[in-house]
Amino acid sequence: MSDILLPLLCAVVAYLLGSISTGVLYSRYLGSDVRTHGSKNSGATNMTRTYGSRPGLITFIGDCGKAILAVGFGYLVLGHTGAMITGFFVIIGHNWPVFFGFKGGKGVSCSTAVFALTFPLYGWIAIFSQIAVMLISRYVSLGSIVLFVVFAVLMLIFEGFWPNGLWAVILCLIGFWRHRANIQRLLKGSENKMGSKKKNA
Repeated sequence: MSDILLPLLCAVVAYLLGSISTGVLYSRYLGSDVRTHGSKNSGATNMTRTYGSRPGLITFIGDCGKAILAVGFGYLVLGHTGAMITGFFVIIGHNWPVFFGFKGGKGVSCSTAVFALTFPLYGWIAIFSQIAVMLISRYVSLGSIVLFVVFAVLMLIFEGFWPNGLWAVILCLIGFWRHRANIQRLLKGSENKMGSKKKNA
């Protein structure tokens, strides 16, 4: 029975943690819901463009923090397998939070923490790749996409397809889906760069 209950416990706890949206809670404290502005999501980038760098940083820290808690819980309950389960579901909760009408962020901050904690070598390579692309191109969304792609490719090469590589590929596909509008704008050349005044992040 524990073979079913413990993974289920990990999934439920992580999803509920992920559903605690830092951006929504903080923006409501500031007087409005960030999801009514810009890109209509609750992530750190939209918080930064809507309210400024400090709210954006607080949102990033909060979203990373809940991912750290979730992954830590997974490690305690089921070791590395538990961490992968909780890592997956905290991202799902962040993107589609039950507490806020299933309208959340794009999962970048949570994914950053999850990748770094579950597979540190590949995670940090992906994170440094993300930062480099962001600094060179000044496209936050392009850096985010690179994060998912580099991590998935490294996982497939060095961890194989089943189960670790598939886990990474699914998270990559979720990241692509959440950034589909950004990808379209990148292809059209109309995507916002860092420092842009526009609000369609």
